[in-house]
Amino acid sequence: MRRIVYLLFFISLRAAAQNAPAYPPLVNFTADQDKDNMMKQLGIISLRPGPSGDEKAPNHANYDEALANPYPDYPEILTLKNGKKVTTAEQWWKLRRPEIVEDFEREVYGRIPKDVPKITWEVKITDREFMGFTPVIAKQLVGHADNAAYPLIDVNIAMTLVLPANSKGPVPLLIMFAPSALPAPAQPAKDELQKINDALKDLLLNARPDLKPIFDKYPAYNMIAAQNYGFNPFAPRPAGDLPAAQQLIADGWGYVLIDPASIQADNGAGLTKGIIGLTNKGQPRKPEDWGALRAWAWGASRALDYLATEPMVDIKHVGIEGVSRYGKAALVTMAFDQRFAMGLIASSGEGGTKPHRRNFGEAVENLAGGEYHWMAGNFIKYAASNAGFGNKTANDLPVDAHELIALCAPRPTFISHGIPSQGDANWLDHQGSYMATIAAGSVFKLLGVKDLGFTNDYKTEKMPGVNVSILDGQLAWRQHDGGHTDGPNIKYFIGWADKFIGHTAAGR
Repeated sequence: MRRIVYLLFFISLRAAAQNAPAYPPLVNFTADQDKDNMMKQLGIISLRPGPSGDEKAPNHANYDEALANPYPDYPEILTLKNGKKVTTAEQWWKLRRPEIVEDFEREVYGRIPKDVPKITWEVKITDREFMGFTPVIAKQLVGHADNAAYPLIDVNIAMTLVLPANSKGPVPLLIMFAPSALPAPAQPAKDELQKINDALKDLLLNARPDLKPIFDKYPAYNMIAAQNYGFNPFAPRPAGDLPAAQQLIADGWGYVLIDPASIQADNGAGLTKGIIGLTNKGQPRKPEDWGALRAWAWGASRALDYLATEPMVDIKHVGIEGVSRYGKAALVTMAFDQRFAMGLIASSGEGGTKPHRRNFGEAVENLAGGEYHWMAGNFIKYAASNAGFGNKTANDLPVDAHELIALCAPRPTFISHGIPSQGDANWLDHQGSYMATIAAGSVFKLLGVKDLGFTNDYKTEKMPGVNVSILDGQLAWRQHDGGHTDGPNIKYFIGWADKFIGHTAAGR
């Protein structure tokens, strides 16, 4: 009888193994191997090297404005591919905007697959904390991607939500690309902490009686010291503004911190993992597949999905913020997901608000050679020096940065920069960013809102001085006198956004 049971058991195991789905093995490329694979798919033999950020290098980047515009004519933003002019909002929405979106998806940022796994959000921690003198409710969440189709990859999006605790109604909110962290985790009371320390001491003494002389020598020692993450009104305070998150809470906003690395790694070796790898079942990308910028933007959209379930969030007034590479991601988020009500786009450079056609600082070749993983595979073509299709340059791109900004219209879009002497390097091309913003303004005007208030001639308009605020319209510009951050512009952004969404902070 026992032999029959064992036989049936092994037969069932064999049947289960035969019926189990076969998953393709996960490809583990280095970044160089991954890029080489994409170049072979595209028929590219070699790429032009990007300019160096080291001004002493032989191939240093250009910072001479006289040489900055080898391709002075940007794509016509209000002209259809058939040559007809766009003169109405209806033509923009139905005809021109879809053309621009298609070009960006195919050639620049990549397409989001239709079968991206669903995200299920789990609240891991709910904590009552203080930011300054303001009580807040802070939640740490994890967004689990459904990996049933490919269990070899796990994607768990890390996010923190912080809302003012005493708000009388739903509040506006800003999603920021940043590590997920609670602002001021609540700590045990003094007597509770003492109980924890006493218990730990007893456990150690039971396991290691030889530690008793040490504890006797230091009777007041506690293994867990009291921590103060919160705001101490009696402590010295640095000069300047409060941190961005604290300014938002003080004005009656909420905020979200979403960790881009938990969505998609910031390197080429990670492209067969993360949400891109999960969707591709661990295989290398195809030329039109999405890159990390689009993946991070997709993650922000999934955060917005969750926020729609939070009754204290004014879901119609949720914005997106980012600096540097995350400024690029914030702009891509705004451009492709029209549910986002506003954006603070800071120091985003090449691949963000800097025109590809400008020869100033960072160039297309830098992204194609180094940060190619941010972009669609097809983007690499525009740095090709030797390929089956010949060669291409930035001037061959069908779209440019002004059109990406225009995809945000008519929603409030704030373009922010610092200054080179404080660390917001010339590499970012502030002048080019301003030119793109000027050119994008024609679409804001067409849709019935205000742009920067000047002409849309990007070839002649002069960039405003440092700390000059151009904040009268839904398209805004401000170059502060700080470094590679949007911190000095946060207070201007909040006041500007409040004006357009009709929000008044408590006590104002």
